Amino acid sequence: ARRRMMKMERPVLYLPDYAVATVDQMLKVITRLDRGRMPCELIPLRENQEIDLTRELTVTTHAMKHSIPALGFIVWEKRRKLKQEFANWSGEQIRDARLSGVEVTSETRIPLVAYTGDTAPAGLDRNPDMFRAKILITEMTFLAPDHRKDLIHKDGHMHLDDFVDRKDTFQNEQIICGHFSVRYNKAQILRWVDKALPDRLQGRLKLWV
Repeated sequence: ARRRMMKMERPVLYLPDYAVATVDQMLKVITRLDRGRMPCELIPLRENQEIDLTRELTVTTHAMKHSIPALGFIVWEKRRKLKQEFANWSGEQIRDARLSGVEVTSETRIPLVAYTGDTAPAGLDRNPDMFRAKILITEMTFLAPDHRKDLIHKDGHMHLDDFVDRKDTFQNEQIICGHFSVRYNKAQILRWVDKALPDRLQGRLKLWV
């Protein structure tokens, strides 16, 4: 309703392809209950797809490891860089080459934000670019030392120990962890994390608790 009042275009929602039909049915039910239209465009996604947000930003989709099919995402910044073979050319030479149809630049990509959603560590491990993103948003569902990691991984989640095991792999500037099990209180979460990772990965680990 607010979008209609503000004369905005209908929203575009990206979601896993298997969920499109269910979400469409849900929106139709809400429309009947609310007696108001909810126009939107549902775009199905699978792994290894790209969505261009702007000329400079692209999102890629990545298969995660969960109890149901799940996708993670990386937002990339795209930059054009002069090819090395033209490094010593003058501006006029580069301009003339470009006008003649020569491609003088190449695209480079910088991973800005990676988001896993619910996943076992395998979801991270098979998508190494997520370890390079400036910001990684992920889950740390379980922390207690006595919880069995094999069962946790089977259910598609991560344990604090999975971060300890990969502490030298994370290249991210910030790692934001959430989705903590409701069986823990805040004090327990902080105590276990600080015991396992006293410096919180050089201060890069942020807890969404």
